[in-house]
Amino acid sequence: MYPSDLSDAQWELIEPFVRVNEAKLGPQEVVHARREVVNAILYRTRTGCQWRYLPHDFPDWQSVYHYFQLWTKDGTWKRLHDELRRAVRVKAGRNPEPTAAILDSQSVKSAGEALERGYDAGKKVTGRKRHLLVDTLGLILVICISTADIQDRDAATQVLPAAAKEFPTLTKVWADGGYQGPRVKSAGVKANLDVEIVKRSDSMKGFVVLPRRWVVERTNGWISRDRALAKDYERRGESAEALIQVSMVRKMVRRLAD
Repeated sequence: MYPSDLSDAQWELIEPFVRVNEAKLGPQEVVHARREVVNAILYRTRTGCQWRYLPHDFPDWQSVYHYFQLWTKDGTWKRLHDELRRAVRVKAGRNPEPTAAILDSQSVKSAGEALERGYDAGKKVTGRKRHLLVDTLGLILVICISTADIQDRDAATQVLPAAAKEFPTLTKVWADGGYQGPRVKSAGVKANLDVEIVKRSDSMKGFVVLPRRWVVERTNGWISRDRALAKDYERRGESAEALIQVSMVRKMVRRLAD
């Protein structure tokens, strides 16, 4: 048993989502125990090993990778992630759907196999950029993966409408100075969202915890502890997004079951 393996209580939360379409699958699709497939995906996310280097006590790596991709394409990871987020919010005494959120980005180096890459001149990073909108607990609401050269304000014009559409209860968004400008303001107005820029004072020196902004920065810290996310090793942005959801799924089931 590995530290990343699911407990019985954790597996009970995940099992209905990964078995929902099982009746439609052919006989070759049910060879491996679903719990061990999920454990293998969690192991790979936590350790950052290559798919081919999964330990042999897991199902063969081709099957594990197959299910990771299948659940990415059919939306299983997103459905599971979103349902667990609602449950964590309720357990914390909040409404299932958020009314306020925080937006920020994180540039990460990507492997040479990545199909989309860009250069972030500010961070001096060649790779991708993760644009995350999180609630006030730090739970992820919207993920947008772009090349690292995309400006934050440009990505916000995609994130804000998507957030307003998926979360009608959302009214307030805090963001840092990178999102300042007429384009973001206009996108917020069209999405019926009050976007407030939280600026760092010129008099501040060194590391300073800023109101609201620290919440999303903590979320970036959470997912970066998983070695598969410390750097972006995925060829496609869809897989990079799914890995973030897998990382948060692991954290949320621990909150709900432990």
